[in-house]
Amino acid sequence: MAFTQSPQGGHAGKTYVVEHLDPELGPWSALEYLTISRESHENGAKFCLSSVPETLKLPAELQHVQGLEVEHRSVETIYAEKKGSVCLLDPAAKKELSPEDAGSFDVFLFGGILGIATPKNGDDPPRDRTSELRKKGFEGRRLGPVQMTTDTAVRVTRIVIQDQIPLDKIQYVDYPELKINKHESTEMPFRYVKDKDGRPTMPEGMVELIKKDSEKALDDIL
Repeated sequence: MAFTQSPQGGHAGKTYVVEHLDPELGPWSALEYLTISRESHENGAKFCLSSVPETLKLPAELQHVQGLEVEHRSVETIYAEKKGSVCLLDPAAKKELSPEDAGSFDVFLFGGILGIATPKNGDDPPRDRTSELRKKGFEGRRLGPVQMTTDTAVRVTRIVIQDQIPLDKIQYVDYPELKINKHESTEMPFRYVKDKDGRPTMPEGMVELIKKDSEKALDDIL
């Protein structure tokens, strides 16, 4: 099944939390967080950024977007009394996420530096970004064998949990190739949800950012 917007999913009211594990917030993550905020709001869900440093100034577009809650506290502090209601999306988990998990969990937790890697410095093969969260003892579920960007991981979780569509019924685009210019292209080392036109679902402005970073990397080499 290709990705379609569902304004009121069957299990609206869920909360998606990204524990921001980085002292900075780059343009890649900003675009991902903006997209997660908007899609969560449109689908009757909440999106929370936790562990945001007091010194971190969010970009203007994130300060005013609907659907985003910013917390300086860590996720284990926020849900200290409700730890069992939190599901950590963990590539090392033994069980895959399923629609039935909507009845077991209210909060779905993601590591905030899972996000997209620039073609210049890369992140392939993937590093285990969720190890810090895993140590806190949250129950885990995995989203399959292929690495996803943070916004894709949240999107897939929402489709499974709110729209009740199993992981293996979602249509994906793996490792899409993006044309940078007439002579250059770059392969993204991630899985994306396929949109209604058969293309990978990415945040608005992400393709342009990828092209810009790729061109800069080529200039640095030359």
